[in-house]
Amino acid sequence: MGEKMSPSSARICLVAQNRLLRETLVRLFQKRSGVTVVAQGRYCDFDSQAIASLDCDLVLLDSLSESEPLCLVEELGMNAPQTRIILFGMDEDPDCFLKAVRLGVCGYLLKDASSAEIISAVQGVMLGEAVCPPKLCALLFQFVSKELRRKSSEDDPKTHTRLGLTSRQRELMTLVADGLTNKEIAASLNLSEFTVRNHISRVMKQVEAESRHEAVEVIRTNSPFALH
Repeated sequence: MGEKMSPSSARICLVAQNRLLRETLVRLFQKRSGVTVVAQGRYCDFDSQAIASLDCDLVLLDSLSESEPLCLVEELGMNAPQTRIILFGMDEDPDCFLKAVRLGVCGYLLKDASSAEIISAVQGVMLGEAVCPPKLCALLFQFVSKELRRKSSEDDPKTHTRLGLTSRQRELMTLVADGLTNKEIAASLNLSEFTVRNHISRVMKQVEAESRHEAVEVIRTNSPFALH
């Protein structure tokens, strides 16, 4: 998150489409937190280079659409990597949230965030904290855990052979996991339906499963990243 900084000495650039919202937030920052808003305007008033030239500590971005703030965040990551970024007015969209995290944002606030919550988020981020809704925080924990397991799995040469599956069997069972029929699998792998049925039956026997769907679950449980 970088070095801590007193919120009262923070220099902020506020980017929001709605003028009334901008003016309201500026007044609240001046009144309640002593934060200095060094620039404020709409998205069309700024680009990443213009913001970088302001030498601000934090950029507060409102969102009327997903593309505008994330595009600017990505550019700021290249032109002003030291600048902290908070997105507000966002949807509770897991994909958008994770993309924002990958791009380096420090705060992610939803559309129903109050002015007090926005000010608190700015203060927290300037003290070196990260801010996001509890549900999305839980999602981030799950994502990191999954990625670490995946990396560990990729580093383990035994991962895909733990159940004694061949590469062809793993390929075939991946299609089973995707819900394809025997006919569709046969066409996809250029095999006969008879061969597909034999492969599936053999896999079911190997993993001691009663059905193809149970076989998929057994493989996922014992080798979570074999089916991808």
